[in-house]
Amino acid sequence: MPLTTYTAGEVLTAASLNANLSFAASSPASGLALISATTIGTTVASVTVTGAFSATYDNYFVTVSGGLASTNNYLNLTLGAAVTNYNWSTNELTWGRVASQEGNNATTEFGRVVYGSAQSLAGQFYLQLPFATNETTCFWNAVQTQTSGRQNQGGGFLNDTTSYTAFTLTANTGTVTGGTIRVYGIANS
Repeated sequence: MPLTTYTAGEVLTAASLNANLSFAASSPASGLALISATTIGTTVASVTVTGAFSATYDNYFVTVSGGLASTNNYLNLTLGAAVTNYNWSTNELTWGRVASQEGNNATTEFGRVVYGSAQSLAGQFYLQLPFATNETTCFWNAVQTQTSGRQNQGGGFLNDTTSYTAFTLTANTGTVTGGTIRVYGIANS
């Protein structure tokens, strides 16, 4: 099909351009695709994100930003209704360079995945295979934004072969308000 030739000064419209263009269905061929953006409510102890995982992606990247906590706290992560068999550890370092380690075997959640303070909620985590019927692996980074705060890197796995579509973040103490939880699918190719 011959392409239309346009003259200088003509105004292009969608109709005139469509005659020369072909369209293909979009697909998540590479990179990150935003799955959902969940706004955290006001003075809540936990927030659940549903419809987060599907067969479209094997792995996911989740960010938590904005908002604040009623007290210095951290948020723990659970997948679906699973309340056992989480195995994890973290390495924490305060701004004053005081190091600590935390970990648990076969516990009820992944611990210290997001930090909260009066200034913000800050954390990100990667989940590998939450929808597949394999063990789910999780890696995280969190920062507590205050002068006496800390940073944390951790990881672990959920020792079961259940397929999950949702997750919950729960404050260990106090409440959280505002901020956004964004879930991205990582393209398989």
